[in-house]
Amino acid sequence: MLVLLPPSEGKAAGGAGAPLSVEALSLPGLAPARAAVLAELVDLCAADETKAQEVLGLSEGLKGEIAKNAGLRTAGTRPAGEIYTGVLYDALGLATLDAPARKLAERSLLVFSGLWGAVRIGDRIPSYRCSMGVRLPGLGALGAYWRAPMAEVLPAAAGDSLVLDLRSAAYATAWRPKGEVAGRTATVRVLQSKTVAGVEKRSVVSHFNKATKGRLVRDLLTAGLTPAGPAELVDALRGLGYAVEAQAPAKGGKAWALDVIVTEL
Repeated sequence: MLVLLPPSEGKAAGGAGAPLSVEALSLPGLAPARAAVLAELVDLCAADETKAQEVLGLSEGLKGEIAKNAGLRTAGTRPAGEIYTGVLYDALGLATLDAPARKLAERSLLVFSGLWGAVRIGDRIPSYRCSMGVRLPGLGALGAYWRAPMAEVLPAAAGDSLVLDLRSAAYATAWRPKGEVAGRTATVRVLQSKTVAGVEKRSVVSHFNKATKGRLVRDLLTAGLTPAGPAELVDALRGLGYAVEAQAPAKGGKAWALDVIVTEL
């Protein structure tokens, strides 16, 4: 099972670990692309604070992130699973997983990133600010920039296993599974169900969406479940108590679409 996650917008402070080694990160085929993004981001933030603020879309209150980016090469690092925070990661609760679930998480979880492309939760990285929606002056829009490197590397990372895609739209632009891999992919949408005047109404609510995705992944990990494909995933989630509606693709080479229905958090 390969689980694709978005990063968090906010991040924990960098650690006291050794500085970044791009070559030591997982998915080494992404190293040249990572080095190129890192170089441009560091140079931009070190040279022109005003331009960097505009490019990164930062408010006045977040201008401190520019200096953080400028020092990425020498900043302390910590595991990516500790860097990413926010609603999804709070619900996932990596720090409180037992040993078997943690090992499964380290093998299965892949966090997408505008700066790194994608990293595993054990990869040591510094705290940074660079979303997939950023357009760097030299490299252009990062979502488009990452497509070619990702297309080279991620099919092998997926192997012959289920791909559970929980990314937000911006991060999904960097890699869309194709062909046989797409047929083993399931995307998930979380819908909140409310009854109004006796009529059920469903809507996408950001907080429910993020928290439910984090809890869903945690439940799979703690139960030690590694479904072989989308149909098995549906059965596994229902067995864990989730209300799931699945839409299988009409033809091969397309991902399954799963709706998880929640009434409360």
